[in-house]
Amino acid sequence: MDQSPSLAQSSPTVGTVRECDGALEWSGRQETVRIEPWGPDAVRVRARIGGPLLDGLPGALADGPPGSSFAVKTEQGAGVLVNGAITAEIDAEGLLRFTATEDGRELLAEERAHFWWPGSRLYTPNGNGYHRLEQRFAAYDYEKLYGLGQHQHGLFDQKGAVVDLVQRNAEVGIPVLTSSRGYTLLWNNPAVGRVELARTGTRWVADSARQIDYWITAGTPAAAQQRYSAVTGRTPMLPEWAAGFWQCKLRYRTQEELLSVAREYKRRGLPIDVIVCDFFHWTHLGEWKFDPAEWPDPAAMVRELEELGIRLVVSVWPSVSPLSENHRPMEQRGYFIGTEYGPMAHADWPDKEVAEPVQVAFYDATNPAARDFVWSRVRENYLEPYGIRSFWLDACEPELKPGFSANLRYHAGPGLEVGNLYPRENARTFYEGMLAAGEEEVVTLNRSAWAGSQRYGAALWSGDIGTDFATLRRQIAAGLNTALSGIPWWNTDIGGFHGGDPDDEAYREVMIRWFQFGALSPLMRLHGFRDPGMPLGPSMTGGPNEVWSYGERAEEVLSWYLGLRERLKPYVLEQMRAAHEEGLPPMRPLFLEFPDDEKAWEVADAYLFGPDLLVAPVLEAGATSRAVHLPAGARWTDAWTGEEYEGGRTVTVDAPLERIPLFLKDGAELPITG
Repeated sequence: MDQSPSLAQSSPTVGTVRECDGALEWSGRQETVRIEPWGPDAVRVRARIGGPLLDGLPGALADGPPGSSFAVKTEQGAGVLVNGAITAEIDAEGLLRFTATEDGRELLAEERAHFWWPGSRLYTPNGNGYHRLEQRFAAYDYEKLYGLGQHQHGLFDQKGAVVDLVQRNAEVGIPVLTSSRGYTLLWNNPAVGRVELARTGTRWVADSARQIDYWITAGTPAAAQQRYSAVTGRTPMLPEWAAGFWQCKLRYRTQEELLSVAREYKRRGLPIDVIVCDFFHWTHLGEWKFDPAEWPDPAAMVRELEELGIRLVVSVWPSVSPLSENHRPMEQRGYFIGTEYGPMAHADWPDKEVAEPVQVAFYDATNPAARDFVWSRVRENYLEPYGIRSFWLDACEPELKPGFSANLRYHAGPGLEVGNLYPRENARTFYEGMLAAGEEEVVTLNRSAWAGSQRYGAALWSGDIGTDFATLRRQIAAGLNTALSGIPWWNTDIGGFHGGDPDDEAYREVMIRWFQFGALSPLMRLHGFRDPGMPLGPSMTGGPNEVWSYGERAEEVLSWYLGLRERLKPYVLEQMRAAHEEGLPPMRPLFLEFPDDEKAWEVADAYLFGPDLLVAPVLEAGATSRAVHLPAGARWTDAWTGEEYEGGRTVTVDAPLERIPLFLKDGAELPITG
């Protein structure tokens, strides 16, 4: 047989591998690839063409790698780096492969697009050192992939999907994947792009950036969550008040209206910890202060709410109207997101004292000086005079209209390169501002997030979604994938957002089932734009959205679940402690606790709330029973009937309208029934 090199064998570049400061570096044909340990059982890979690797680019990883014990070896033109559970290999042609150190099993490997060109990494020039970047990996039969933030496609296992890496209302791009093959990978790049999880291969794409950068760890899903949260930052400890019930609607238009709702909850003896003051409470968008015509005495309002034991949360938007007193100084100081073409305006939006929408600008949250300015206004108008300490950060994608990222210029870089970073940096404004003001508890409610948002006390909600059973079902997968993306504080608008008639019996059923799910979510918040609605504008409001708004039968059931949430508060806070200290989310896919149960990797309509409680929401109209998979490796007790089941089977249990199926693991005791 002819042993001479074939044309295919001769085409790839043969480079050089060397050990460099405890890392491996491969160089060939103007490309540099660096593989270095980055925390226990994990490595970071960076690759660039046309120059040395760049430090200090925006990303999710904390500064400096956590310490770990590792070994590096080079021989015969190839290199190996062993760091605990993961081994990284790079061959003479620059191809990377990751294996499990314990048994040599392949976890993930790069794959060429073609034997000739391109290879596993492709750099298509955009000019001035920027490229459209592509990183290709092999596809594997039967692999399941989870994470990627929060999306409304309804998929739990996202193998086969193409997912845009971009921030939109209800679509939150967090570029981290957990695989059933035993690895978790973070695409450490805030560039706008996409990830393709095809049967023929996996491809990560950044539309315009300067270098490839990703982090990968090996281990069980739970171990990977702990490693990932360690390198991107763990969430603070959730304060007790945030673990209870949040009351909200679009919108309470006046101080007296909001207070009347708070008083009614107390009159009825219903638990309530938070009430939310929504948008248009301001004088002008971007002035970040109460309109005295509608909110004449915020100090008295806050004082009364405190006496009732209720925390006030106030909506703060990142956009600034040209009518705002802050617009001119912010524009002159360069505090707005810049534009490559056209005026410095990013969306149209209604404002007070004008008949038509105006062109508003978003402040540049990637600019430290802009963050300081915005916080100074929030501090002077909410915190210092009234003691308001909690904020709802709406429209923080940012909500651009139109969403042309290529036209944006941030302090941190061009829009295509850094655009996904914005919601994290917006949360940072409030986190760092509150700490500087001497506040120790920071919780913000955000409509978008990126990798690392959790370290700034950011809670995420699932955005402006529909109000039917199909939408409710999609939220289970969305919440589980969010949990696997490092965001432990998560919730939905209970009942959905867009509509819902409180007098409609069919919608009342949706509300009851959604409320049951909400009571057993990481955060419990009732919100929505109920019918009859009004056109968008400063005077708008929606229909009633309190627990007594849906008829006597619904009120009875919803009130009972308020009591359940109150009884479970100590358990909820235990799970928040685990998120803070260990990086484990309170809302857990079944496979996070039971990775050896194959069926657990497929369950997209149930979850574990902490380690001891299995929650199976009812997701179909008219259903009075539902099937529930009980993971193998534990014994499960029906929390309502006391009946016990051995795990590793699917059971069908009764689920009348007042009951959500719940199961306790291995004799755990929780105050479910009272």
